[in-house]
Formats: sequence, structure tokens, C-alpha cells
Amino acid sequence: MTEDDIYRTSTQYRLWSFTPETLASLRATTNATAADSVRAAFRNLQSSSKQQAKDHNDGDGTGIEVDCLTIEEEQKIVSFYCLKTLEFVDFCEYPTNVKATAVQYLKRFYLTNSPMTYHPKEIMRTAVYLAMKAEDSFHSVKSFAEKLDVTTEDILASEFLLTQGLRFTFDVRHPYHGLEGGFMELLAFTNSKGEAGPAIKKSSKEIREDMLDMSPPPGISTKAKDIKELVIRCQTAHGRAKELLKTSALLTDAYFLYSPSQLWLSTLFMVDEPLARFYLDTKLPPTSDMKPKLFTVLRQCAEMLRSSPAVQPDKDEKKELKRIQKKLEQCRNPQKMDLVGINKAQKRDPGMDGGNGLDENVAKRRKLEREQSIKESEDLFGPVLVDKKG
Repeated sequence: MTEDDIYRTSTQYRLWSFTPETLASLRATTNATAADSVRAAFRNLQSSSKQQAKDHNDGDGTGIEVDCLTIEEEQKIVSFYCLKTLEFVDFCEYPTNVKATAVQYLKRFYLTNSPMTYHPKEIMRTAVYLAMKAEDSFHSVKSFAEKLDVTTEDILASEFLLTQGLRFTFDVRHPYHGLEGGFMELLAFTNSKGEAGPAIKKSSKEIREDMLDMSPPPGISTKAKDIKELVIRCQTAHGRAKELLKTSALLTDAYFLYSPSQLWLSTLFMVDEPLARFYLDTKLPPTSDMKPKLFTVLRQCAEMLRSSPAVQPDKDEKKELKRIQKKLEQCRNPQKMDLVGINKAQKRDPGMDGGNGLDENVAKRRKLEREQSIKESEDLFGPVLVDKKG
């Protein structure tokens, strides 16, 4: 079984990998559904107010107009809170995997949920907390809440909601291990200790000579003169590629569209294309049909990474984000704003929909079933026996 075969069995590939078209369609559906729910919630809120009904002479509140976020505005606000996640995790000095996993949790959640329904600020902190647990870097919820100056309830209120949005899949396959493995292989080649793929009929020394004969990286006019310069070149490419994986790869849709191997190879391709081509030459023979296809994919991925939002938004971007934030405050679903209150209500009465979208009849049926079950369990002699004769 190859590494690619193993990846195809993962939940990341099966549930969280898309084509650009399906990804766009999913976001459009989420936006439209959320906008309809927001407008319905405002109508219900208006109709429940007698004074408003009297003012408008319209008991159903159909005259209300809500300016909802567009798909593009939703994407910008989610990207902004992805940046805030990076800043917060760096401030807390949590591991890179925690940062990357938290951002992916946030991005996955908002594929099927809208910022108009659940504010990213509330989901962001829970995503970081959940990522710490998933990445074996756990801190108590109390100490974590203190870092954010919020209560533990603020963190835990949306935890189950987030896990639902993640479809109860917490594994995130990152490209960091692949990059580290590729870097170790390149260093081995510089010492004539590396081994090429089975289809490559070259000795370790011949491969090292090919490595010394590589074209120089961007910005450098001369080839490496010796092994020491080769090692420095590999280290430089490794550092720059890793930085791209920690920023651009997280802030774009790259995780949804490309595999971890394609991601780290694309970053190597961006920072030192001759080195990336050399590495692939040690894996695939010149006659391989896969090579042109792979290079096409890597170029496409590299283009996406280059389009990544800036880690520090400029003046115009900040102005646009401020406008969207203000608009969001006017079109948030009023039934979903108090997550702590909803969470408490659900704990008191799990049969309540708690604003969680259950049909009223379903909620009532579940409540009756639960009450009947409790009543029977408290009976000294247990539930009534059913006579099945006849």
C-alpha cells in the first residue's frame, strides 16, 4: 500500500476534499440557507412584538428587510478570524500543529455554517481548545479561558456544536511531516547516502553530481560549488517552504483541494523550483506520464498559495473588514446569538431544540419519550409489563 492509498482512506480525503466547483456550490448553499433562516428569525421576532405589529399593522412582519452577508463577505470574515487564530496561538506559544488544526477546524465548520448564524469569534476559541486536545497539547479549560479573559462556559458552550460541524472527524493531515521527510532525503543526497526510487538507475554519487549541477535558485546567479553550499541551499529552501505551509497553506482553500504531499511539494516548487524538480527526478523516471500532470497540479497549487491573504491586512483591507463586521452585527440570527444560554437550556431539557434547528414536533416527541422513560425508571417495580399473548 502506497502513501497515496493510505491517504485515500482518511476522513480528510473522504469528507473534506473537494473540487473547486463543489466547494463553491457548498458555500453558496450554506449562504443561501443561512440568509433565509436569518430573515425568518427576524420576521418571527417582529411578529412576537405586539408593539411592532401595531406600528406596522402587519402581524406577520413580512415588511422587514435584512441585508445579509454575501458569499464573498462571509469568506473575508472567516479568513480574518483565521488570521486571529494564528495570532492567538503564536501568542500562547502553542505548537504549530495546534495552530494548523485549529484553523482547519474553523474553515471546515464554516463550509456548512454561516457567520450570520454563529459568530466566528465564539467558534474560534473553541476551535483552538478542541485542536489542543486533538493534537495532544491539552491545557485545562480554566487556564485556557483565563488567557482569553472569558468564562469556561464561553469555551464549552459551542464545543458540541463545533464537533457536529466537523462531522465528528478530528484528524487533520498536515504537510509538515512530508516536508521534513523530503528535507532529510535531500540532505542524504548531498552526502551520497540517499537512495532514489526503484525506477531510477543511478548510484548515490551520480545523484550527488546531478545535485551539484542543478540550476541556481531564484535570486542566485551561480551554482553550488561544494557540498556545504548544497546543504545551505536545502536548509534555506526548507525554512522558506515551512513558513509558507504555516501561513499561505492555512489561509487559502489549499487543504480542501490538494493532498498534504502536493502541498509541501508546491511550497518547495515556489521557493526553489530546480531543487523541487531534482527531488522529483529521483522519484520518477524521465519517461513517466505522471510527471507532466504532477507539475501542472503543483503549479496550480502554487498559484493558490501566492493568492493568500496578507498576514497583516493593509489599510484598505482593514476598512473593508470593518464594514463587513458592522454589517454582520446587523444580520446575525437573533435565535443563535446566546450560545451559552442555548447550551444551558439544552442541558436542562435535552429535548428542546435550543435553537438548534429541530422540528417542533420532533422536539415534543423526544421530550415525551424522555419523560416517559424517566417515569418508568423511577417506578419502584420498573416499567409496566406488556402482555404479548394473542
